[in-house]
Amino acid sequence: MTAASGTVDTAERIVALRQLMAQKEHNVQAYVVSSEDQHSSEYLADCDKRRAFISGFSGSAGCAVITPKEAFMFTDGRYFLQAAKEMDRNWTLMKQGLPDVPTWQEFLSKNLQSSTRIGIDPKLISASNAETIIKALEPKNSTLVPIDKNLVDLVWSERPARPRNPIIHLDEKYAGQSLGHKIRTLREELAKKKHQAFVVNMLDEIAWLFNLRGSDIEYNPVFFAYAVITAHSVNLFVEKTQLSDDALKHLGDDIKIRPYDTFFGYLQELPSVLTLDEEAKILIGENASLAVAQALGKDKYVIAPSPIAELKAIKNATELEGFRQSHVRDGAALARYFAWLEEELNNGAEISESQGADKLEAFRSELSLFRGLSFDTISSSGSNAAIIHYKPDPADCAIIKKDQIYLCDSGAQFFDGTTDVTRTWHFGTPTEEETRAFTRVLQGHIAIDTAIFLAGTTGYIIDSWARRALWKDGFDYRHGTGHGVGHYLNVHEGPHGLGVRIAYNSTPLKAGMTVSNEPGYYADGRFGIRIESIVLVRDAKTLSNFGDKGYLGFEVVTMCPISKKLIDMSLLTVDERKWLDAYHAQTWEKVSPLLKNDERALKWLERETSPL
Repeated sequence: MTAASGTVDTAERIVALRQLMAQKEHNVQAYVVSSEDQHSSEYLADCDKRRAFISGFSGSAGCAVITPKEAFMFTDGRYFLQAAKEMDRNWTLMKQGLPDVPTWQEFLSKNLQSSTRIGIDPKLISASNAETIIKALEPKNSTLVPIDKNLVDLVWSERPARPRNPIIHLDEKYAGQSLGHKIRTLREELAKKKHQAFVVNMLDEIAWLFNLRGSDIEYNPVFFAYAVITAHSVNLFVEKTQLSDDALKHLGDDIKIRPYDTFFGYLQELPSVLTLDEEAKILIGENASLAVAQALGKDKYVIAPSPIAELKAIKNATELEGFRQSHVRDGAALARYFAWLEEELNNGAEISESQGADKLEAFRSELSLFRGLSFDTISSSGSNAAIIHYKPDPADCAIIKKDQIYLCDSGAQFFDGTTDVTRTWHFGTPTEEETRAFTRVLQGHIAIDTAIFLAGTTGYIIDSWARRALWKDGFDYRHGTGHGVGHYLNVHEGPHGLGVRIAYNSTPLKAGMTVSNEPGYYADGRFGIRIESIVLVRDAKTLSNFGDKGYLGFEVVTMCPISKKLIDMSLLTVDERKWLDAYHAQTWEKVSPLLKNDERALKWLERETSPL
């Protein structure tokens, strides 16, 4: 039901939820609805979009807190505009990151009354997060109340069923390492720290470990499963009917396949079959749920970073080469699309943002090894480009106009890699403000691409290098500068990244990691700019090697021109001009051979990659 343009009327849903909160069996004065599913996934299957259902806000990051009288939505700067547009009058938007705005966790202990019972689904909050909240609530005599049956599910009468889509085997010619090799490496890591077992809850970690891929979550080639690895057994909790014959053959007899819904019962029994003590416990990852911890029992587990996360983040030689090749092919589709779009606009055609996204997908679908998109295409014109994670609605979206900024953030999944690229264009005459802002973003992009840094440096440290040029003009952006990228996996991958989140200071950048380079600038209500390429972390050759620690740099793999029309040449240094010409020469050399059958795209690429 529509309350206003772009909003959902949530009044009846909230009333029904509050009635459940007040029931004697629950008796909670606040209820938390987080974004994640039981696997702490960023992107969700439709059945797990509980926060979107109860609030109307569809962004990928946010947390709702509902009390008997009010409803609060906490989200970060990427989603301020979107949340304000999508939520109705029943909600108060809490803009995390702004002065005096608490996080949702702080809100529970600082803003709610004393002796408040706060309900939460224990499968949807991490054990570590729950521990922190419980300690913070103690001074106010408030309590966190795990409620096994999700209250939003009880309100959601037409909740979709959980997907059970086919699961395939990813051949070693793409994965680069066998299942056996990965299991042996993982066990070696567990043995080093005397962990008796490891409970794997993250879907991309399971897909990577077992060299399997699925499609239970749109754009993310994962499937619903858990895994438990001990020194002598490997247990995969998944619906066996989803596994293809090839996948079953690949897993063989050494992998014990158990039904997905038997996982928590298995955990309750697991400590009794292991030899546990103060030094030898069961490892659960930092994102493992409170429900996982409760099933294992107090003092039976230790919470620490998942060893799979870093093993997965550092790509092997086969995966790195796959990234290179998939990005070159992707560059051909991008050139075909932008050339087509420019010609259509010059001919006076009306192309909506959604039609543009569909056309780009059509070009990508013709590429070899294509498996689908890696996320919803952000095809945004004019003021919509200022909405950082904008998604065009086919039934109601803007027309792409020649006299406005056009921002396109898109990506694809291939057997040999995952792409994510943003380019910003203007098909008419940009304003002085637009060119100056674009140039400052470009300078930040170049600063990251050309960075040389000491081994052991984190993305938290170098994030500001992307902002330095923007800060000169008083500009900035409310998102990180870069995120890890999975190999034919989730387009957002940890544990590393470039950004101001303190968590990024925990994981140094290492050779073989992938990361996006995407500074931006957003003038609310008018235009937005972002330039994003994927880079590989590599060893750097330096004149000296102080401290014998080694140095690192980046290798760009995205091959798509950067708009020259939007550059204020007076701001660029000589080195920055040389960088752009060299990047464009490389793009022409690698992409042009793939465009021999598309004269329009070839001419466009030649023009856009010509020297300044």
